[in-house]
Formats: sequence, C-alpha cells, structure tokens
Amino acid sequence: LKAHALQIGNSGVQVETVQRIVDMLNADVLPIVYDRGSLGASGDLAPLANLFLPLIGYGEVRYKGEKLPSCEVLAKFGWEPIKLKSKEGLALLNGTQFMSSHGVYALIQAERLKLAADWCAALSLEAFAGLDAPYDDRLHQIRPHQGQIQVAAHMRELLKGSEMIAKPKPQVQDPYSFRCVPQVHGASRDAIAYVRSVVETEINSVTDNPTVFPDDDMVVSGGNFHGQPLAIVYDFLAIALAELGNISERRVAQLILGLRDLPEFLVANPGLNSGFMIPQYAAAAMVSQNKMYCHSAASDSIVSSNGQEDHVSMGANAATKLMPLIANLYRLFGIELLNAAQAIEFRRPMKTSERLEGFLASFRKVCPRVEDDVVMYEQMNKAEELIKTFPFE
Repeated sequence: LKAHALQIGNSGVQVETVQRIVDMLNADVLPIVYDRGSLGASGDLAPLANLFLPLIGYGEVRYKGEKLPSCEVLAKFGWEPIKLKSKEGLALLNGTQFMSSHGVYALIQAERLKLAADWCAALSLEAFAGLDAPYDDRLHQIRPHQGQIQVAAHMRELLKGSEMIAKPKPQVQDPYSFRCVPQVHGASRDAIAYVRSVVETEINSVTDNPTVFPDDDMVVSGGNFHGQPLAIVYDFLAIALAELGNISERRVAQLILGLRDLPEFLVANPGLNSGFMIPQYAAAAMVSQNKMYCHSAASDSIVSSNGQEDHVSMGANAATKLMPLIANLYRLFGIELLNAAQAIEFRRPMKTSERLEGFLASFRKVCPRVEDDVVMYEQMNKAEELIKTFPFE
C-alpha cells in the first residue's frame, strides 16, 4: 500500500526508495511491525517507522521463517541501505497504511464471513424445523435494502430442493434469530459494502505530509494523514460483524432449549451427558467479548505532541481491534455449525438441500455425530477450521 501511494507522485521520494520496498516484498523480506503506538493522525508514525527502518539498515525483518536484524538480510541480497533525501523520512512515516492494511484484511475476511453466516443460518433453520416464508422475495422488494434482498435470495438458493423446508410446520412464526436473518445479515452486508468503498478510496490516495505538486512547483502542508475516515468506518464494521456473531449465538441457544422435538442440549443419551451445553457457553462469552471490541475508538481522541496534534483519530486502535473480533466470528460460526449438524441428526432420515447436505458431509468427515459426551474443544476447532476453508458461495 505504501509503495502504491508513493508512486502516485505527490510524496517527493526517490524511485530507488519505492523500488527497494517492492524488492523487499517480492523477496519475502518482511519488516517486523508492532501493533501499538499509532494515534491514527500524523499518520501511523510508530508502525510505519517499524516498517521502513529496514530501508536504512535498522530494525528487524522476518525472512525464511526467522526474525533477523535487517542489516544481515540486506547484506545477503547485496542491498545497500537507502540514503534518504529531503522529505523522504516524512513521506515514509506519514500515511494511513497501517490502518488501511488492517481494513483490507478485515474486508477480505468479512466477504467470507458474510457468506458463512448465511450457510450456518440456513442449516440452523433446517435443524430448528423453521419456516421459509420470511425469505419470500416480495417481502424484501417492499423494503428494498440491497443487503436484505441479497441475503433472502441467498437463503432461498441454499434451501432449494430441501425435504425439510418443504415439510408442513405447525407454527405461524419463528423466533427473530431465524425469521429476521435477511434483515440482520443484510444490514451487515450493506455496512461491509460501505466500508469497502471508503477503504478502496483510502488505499488509492496520497496520505503523507507535506504534499508535493511538481507540476505547480508547490508544496502544501495539510492533514491527509488524519485517519478519521477509516476510524469511523472501522467502528461501524466492528458493529456490523459483531451482530453476525450475536444472532448466530441466539440460534445456537434456540437449538439446545429442547424445542421443536429436539432434546435438551442436543444430547442423544440424556442424564449424565451434558451434551452441547458448553459450546453455547463459549459462544456467549465470545459474543460478550465482541461487544467490548465494538467500543468506539474514533470518539476517544487524546491530545498529543504538546497540543499540536489536538485531535487524533485513534484509527489504528479501531483497526487492530477488528482482528480478535474476526477470530471470534470464525469460532462462533464453528459452534453454530457443530450444533446445527447435531440437531439435523434428530431430523433424519429427511434431507435438507443438496448444497447444505454437501456442507454437512464435509463436516462429518472430520466430526462424527455425538452420542455420549466427548472433549468438545476438539470438535469446535475442527468446525472452526471448516468455516475458514469451505468453498462458500
């Protein structure tokens, strides 16, 4: 991201400086960057200092799995330390690339997680003997939020051809965690799309200072390094992603309550077996933790630099707290998959749709049906891994 920003031509750097960044990346010589110390204004000063110390022969890099002094690795490649010229230090240290890179990563994960959320919800709906009426396209065309329309269509595709969904049901309505999947998942999809638009603008921008306009023979000092556009949308993204986990845990809870002809805690042999009680505990704990990660970083400015930097974005904090939240989401969807797959066993020999049966078959290759109590964390880990690798579409 920094190499791309510098080559736009408004930062005042040597070509060889940008080329060295590219060479290091291509050779998999990766600077060690620490995740604390940026206020998200005046750029990501501390992390970007870590990132570019190796250009001048200082700092550390990771190369071939080892953490090494950068001077040793530069010598291996015959690279002389870059002799920085005027403005180059500022060009390298100023900028929002630490914040931006986290946002790009978070959005890549969000694209997978928004699909996984629908797949797990569809499987849980089948396990709970739920209704498909809430996914009728007519409902969503009269409240035409794009995410809502997309999720409803996706759910219809996932459930197409299912014996279970076609079976008549006695209830008129399902709990909100099943009935309102298009509205909840859809709102998160719309939020993800908006965040993506902001991040795509940011990573194609010049964000160091001062800015050079060579055609006008002008240098202008401004504030493009301020991370407020990112800080606000990362707080927004945290809320949107956390809600996918929040509603997932509610579906898990519904599955273990002993409703709709399912046994309490989904245990085949009740009594001494506690069944699927503890995975829901774990899910509840992670949902609560994710609520903490939704605390607004952008609204928490602290004065720095002796009053010169009197309003800062805290965008780096907004960015880094997305990482554990995303990790929790993979675990939460793994728990939903684990519970839904177990509940489906009590609906056999009826089958769900071809696509969901394929999802179940992949899971059953690594996790068998639970008859008596087992060590649950192993199954939870395998379910999480499938959420990370299954070809959702």
